[in-house]
Amino acid sequence: MDYLHKYRIAYQGLTDGLHEFDFEINDPFFENLEYSEIKKGNLQVHVVLNKKPQLLEFSIQIIGTVETTCDRCLENFNYPIDFTGKLFVKFSASEEDLDDDVICLSPEENEINIAHYLYESISLSIPLKRVHPLDKKGRPLCNPEMIKKLKELELNNPAEKDVDPRWDELKKLMENNNN
Repeated sequence: MDYLHKYRIAYQGLTDGLHEFDFEINDPFFENLEYSEIKKGNLQVHVVLNKKPQLLEFSIQIIGTVETTCDRCLENFNYPIDFTGKLFVKFSASEEDLDDDVICLSPEENEINIAHYLYESISLSIPLKRVHPLDKKGRPLCNPEMIKKLKELELNNPAEKDVDPRWDELKKLMENNNN
């Protein structure tokens, strides 16, 4: 059985109006997505579906944590996720170019699987630069041994005499072009 099957919402038999659904996302969710960069997480999803005759409007809230690697100290940590978004489903027999938050389904469809939308929403909630949060005193919660080692290896200011003279010539060309 397809694990992601549990993230389907059968809307065909529902009456027009509001309907609520709750889902849990944990490690097997990420394991069953072949392209997932996230491997571990524990999140709660609350979906409110507003069914209208020609449109489905999903209000989605995702709260929890995912495990990611700190870019500074390379230690894993749980990054908090708090996502709120909307997804609109339009019914049409033809494929149309729509916004990122609007998808088009055939009128013959009777359910929608929101697993990929949930994954994308979680992924986009994680910043590109991932570092441990700061403690109450404003210091990073990174691995102290790794931070100490990084400071030992840190270069203060590279000596100007070590600069290749060809770069000076390129700088002159750039200055001439700007004038």
